[in-house]
Amino acid sequence: MPNPPMPGRGRTTGDGVTRRNFLRVGGMGASGLLLPELLQQRASAARAIRPPADGFGKAKACIVLFMGGGPSQLATFDLKPDATAEVRGDFKPIATDVPGLQISDHLPLLARQARKYAVIRSVTDEYVGGAHGQSVYLALTGHHSPRVQGDDVRPSPEDYPCLGSVVSRFRPGTMEVPPFIWLLDMYRHTFAGEGGGLLGKRYDPFRVLQDPSRANFEVQALRPPTDIPPDRLGQRRDLLDKMSRQMEKRMTAPATGEMGAHYEQVFNLMSSPKFHKAFDLKAEPNRLRERYGKTKFGQGTLLARRLVEHGVPLVTVFWNGPDPPNWDTHYEETKHLKVLLPPTDCAFSALLEDLQTRGLLDETLVVWMGEFGRAPRIEEKGGRGHWGRCYSVVMAGGGVSGGQVLGKSDRFAAYPATNPVTPADIVATIYHALGIASDTEITDHLGRPIQLCLGSAIKPLFS
Repeated sequence: MPNPPMPGRGRTTGDGVTRRNFLRVGGMGASGLLLPELLQQRASAARAIRPPADGFGKAKACIVLFMGGGPSQLATFDLKPDATAEVRGDFKPIATDVPGLQISDHLPLLARQARKYAVIRSVTDEYVGGAHGQSVYLALTGHHSPRVQGDDVRPSPEDYPCLGSVVSRFRPGTMEVPPFIWLLDMYRHTFAGEGGGLLGKRYDPFRVLQDPSRANFEVQALRPPTDIPPDRLGQRRDLLDKMSRQMEKRMTAPATGEMGAHYEQVFNLMSSPKFHKAFDLKAEPNRLRERYGKTKFGQGTLLARRLVEHGVPLVTVFWNGPDPPNWDTHYEETKHLKVLLPPTDCAFSALLEDLQTRGLLDETLVVWMGEFGRAPRIEEKGGRGHWGRCYSVVMAGGGVSGGQVLGKSDRFAAYPATNPVTPADIVATIYHALGIASDTEITDHLGRPIQLCLGSAIKPLFS
């Protein structure tokens, strides 16, 4: 069966500071914000945070498990056992603890916990399914970008901000921990749409690229210089503050403020016992670490749970090899998925179980997704091509009602048969659960208002 077709100077105060600079808010001077601008931002944030309704604002934190490369819906959450061999592949459905809901036989641990999650089988977009870069951008921002036409497109200040950056802006948390942490990394290279974009670099993620499954795991960025005593480190911070104030008098470029904000964050994090403690995986019982799996992804997922438990609003865990390095199964699908599925089953199921045991699942949204799915027909090399016309996303916790399936695909899992939703709707749903209205406006570099996301929250998920 062929694949379906693709359709003048101011006055100064006594110490030489201009009245304009005097309006700069203490502690936020490095950001370049004036008091009126700060108040305006607070008002904007207040509009974004609305009273809870239909699951709105139920989640205090979100963990995104991103299966870079594009996992096959036909081998995970939308199997088609009655289809021909070239469609159904080598994976068989098994029953779950929800009557009538079946998933892959290579996800047995998740099958026992289906009451905790909802499966969306009808995610679709007519432009998704080409290059990874285009689809990653859409999945992380909820927007298409005419600038992004392939994979080798780097982030730009003109990009829409990604999920975590928006949360950083509207749900900043405390100064003890960053609001957005990016664990592991994309499987190939940097993609457009993965940072602050229009919001500025200060909203970029705090990246942790070290392998958390290693015995000597350490976040090197948090290690203070061994040759500098703590008092001298404090003196350097004071010196940096003075230099920043002098630079403010001479420069008003946003980049200057962003640089100061980054330095401020680094100093805060290096001196934050709470943040250091969050990364201490050795504090976890070995039995629990084994339950998550002693893999990069498994320990990264456990680390994500520790981070939200310590107050980080959004953590993204990217699938990161080693072999295969991603879910881009263009050839030998069966061989590769038999390696990819077990550690995913182990870590994802452990996360749901662990969050519920700790009483955190109701306030923590968990999202399992990739940038697209795979084509309905197995090709000559035993794999499947990119396919965005119909694929699956899984959500749990944070107000989502588990044990349900939203939407239905056709008999080939090629197109939605009922209730189609878009990647933008997925993004809007995440914002909704976190209490951020998708119609909130941000501004571009010319001051023009832009709606945060054009998608609509999937309200039935919260019923």
